[in-house]
Amino acid sequence: MNHEANLARLSRRLTWEEIDPAYLGRLIGLARDEDLAAGGLKTAGVRAGDPTTEALGAIGRGSARLVAREALCVCGLPLLPYILQTYGGSAESRIDLLVDEGDRVEAGTALAILQCELSPLLSAERVLLNFLQHLSGIATNTATYVDALGDSPTRLLDTRKTTPGFRVLEKYAVGRGGGWNHRLGLYDRIMIKDNHLAAGNVAKGERLAGYVRRAAASRPDLPVEVEIDALDQLAPVLEARPDVILLDNFATADLRKAVERIDGACATEASGGIDKNSLRELGRLGLTFISSGALTHGSRWTDIALDWEV
Repeated sequence: MNHEANLARLSRRLTWEEIDPAYLGRLIGLARDEDLAAGGLKTAGVRAGDPTTEALGAIGRGSARLVAREALCVCGLPLLPYILQTYGGSAESRIDLLVDEGDRVEAGTALAILQCELSPLLSAERVLLNFLQHLSGIATNTATYVDALGDSPTRLLDTRKTTPGFRVLEKYAVGRGGGWNHRLGLYDRIMIKDNHLAAGNVAKGERLAGYVRRAAASRPDLPVEVEIDALDQLAPVLEARPDVILLDNFATADLRKAVERIDGACATEASGGIDKNSLRELGRLGLTFISSGALTHGSRWTDIALDWEV
């Protein structure tokens, strides 16, 4: 398998077309029910709805702009029609996108114009912003890590440290920020880590290599990745021919030695303690991948507003 094909097998960027509309509907429906029907509570007899908007007697159509209040990397715009539809917007609702997913924009940039019946647009405003601010926050945070890595060919990967229920969207946002997706779940890769060894009472070194071989034989259709945390584990594991060796919490000097010893026999991934300050140096070591959970769990929401046009 050539280098590019191997990269494609071991990392990816989720596209919007891969995301299941039924999943989006369930997620947005949960958000709507929290707002309109006390979703998540045991409360009985709640009168569902948005009494503030109902009291205003909002009828007719309105127009509003989504505006970036700070410099950010845009993510989440394809959710807009799903959200308006979930809140009762009609087929006549119109969404004009003014920027593209993944665009880096300055403060004050208009992202989209929404034209919709007043009632669903008023009720949907907060949830709509919640999705966009959260996903744009991850994309923006990822972009800062990508910039710190510079022009290195090493790919920056996310992890499974995601908000429960939001993984697909959060990993999609990493891709829009210029990062790459590691495995999406437990189902799509064999990844042998310390906890597996401890639970299976498997020692490291020679016995670890045997575990790698057995795991690979059990699912030849899946890539096999194995985590090591010391250089003396490298030789026997390398003989077992995994697809990826994860070098966990290695000092930079030891990472350099490991990459030299592996010498392209399999892909390499550095993880643990990765921050923006270390990325430039790590990107020069010849690693295939660097992974960081901070792309998702270390992000903050960006500031996006919905400004009504009058």
